[in-house]
Amino acid sequence: MELSPELKKKYTKETLSAREAQRLAEFIAWGPVVFQASRLMVKLGILDLLRESDNGMTREEICQKTGLSDYAVKCLTEASLCIGTILVDDDTDRFTLSKTGWFLLNDPATRVNIDFNHDVNYEGWFCLEESLLNGKPEGLKHFGPWPTVYEGLSCLPEQVQQSWFGFDHFYSDSSFPEALEIVFRHHHVRSLYDVGGNTGRWALQCVAYDDDVEVTVLDLPGQIGMMEQNIRGQKGAERIGGHAIDLLDPEAKLPRREQAPDAIWMSQFLDCFSMDEIVSILKRAREAMDENTRLFIMETLWDRQRYEPAAFCLTMTSLYFAAIANGNSKMYCTEDMEQCINQAGLQTEHIYDHLGQGHSIMVCKRKD
Repeated sequence: MELSPELKKKYTKETLSAREAQRLAEFIAWGPVVFQASRLMVKLGILDLLRESDNGMTREEICQKTGLSDYAVKCLTEASLCIGTILVDDDTDRFTLSKTGWFLLNDPATRVNIDFNHDVNYEGWFCLEESLLNGKPEGLKHFGPWPTVYEGLSCLPEQVQQSWFGFDHFYSDSSFPEALEIVFRHHHVRSLYDVGGNTGRWALQCVAYDDDVEVTVLDLPGQIGMMEQNIRGQKGAERIGGHAIDLLDPEAKLPRREQAPDAIWMSQFLDCFSMDEIVSILKRAREAMDENTRLFIMETLWDRQRYEPAAFCLTMTSLYFAAIANGNSKMYCTEDMEQCINQAGLQTEHIYDHLGQGHSIMVCKRKD
């Protein structure tokens, strides 16, 4: 395992004292209620009130402003003191926001992660053990009978969809501006397959960036329908086509045309599959390529992260894949992805790192 310098400092030697380690162990043991209490401090507006106050607030003032009972405020503020999201003045009993509380409120990634974990994952993670033992997303059952979340995405409750897409789009969208530069400035691209294109956000970015490019979005039939609805009336939509395909079917081929596409784009896509499935998908992508086609794989490879909190979020996201999404995929490291690329008859030409919220783009070509 080749960790980035920051991760190597954190993950290869003990950094905590015994007391700190004990405290972290208890934090883990009470993790579910730590999450819910902190989420409610945000949702009920208490952290917002503390942020906006000049000198902090007493418990009575919080009750008046929120309409909550003294019991509810007492439970939440005492728990939040121990969690570390608020502080208290021992002389005046006035609560103020801590640095951790500030990030809970203001860090966009944290807010997205809270909604994703509460609306999409929380109940399903009760079945994480069964999911890991069975290799199936057993936590998905409370939403519906689908084998993976992707078949049921268009049928999920509206709030769940919002949180799912909010999570998915937040991490990909932040990388799009730099990714467009890499695809269109460093490579001469006029035709592009967007594999796993979801709602067509990347396809719209492409046709807006380059007036000559034509994009074909490849995804499940339900997703193609959502994509067509989403792009309707948008600038450049006439240069976006859809091709329904289930890439879990090893017989499903990418479109073969007289002239191979200049680029095949897979953004936050391969992490939705097991390594064997990735090899199968990449082999079929290779069949649609010629010597001039470049395959762009954009992923948040956890071992290449510049900052440790990003690696933490990514390895936790692997457990979402286990319990909710499909039961057999994860956020991969570079070594895993390189193995799949090589087994598929491809080779990595270049890797661009640190795009947006920690993405990397692996540019691949056919092996000679």
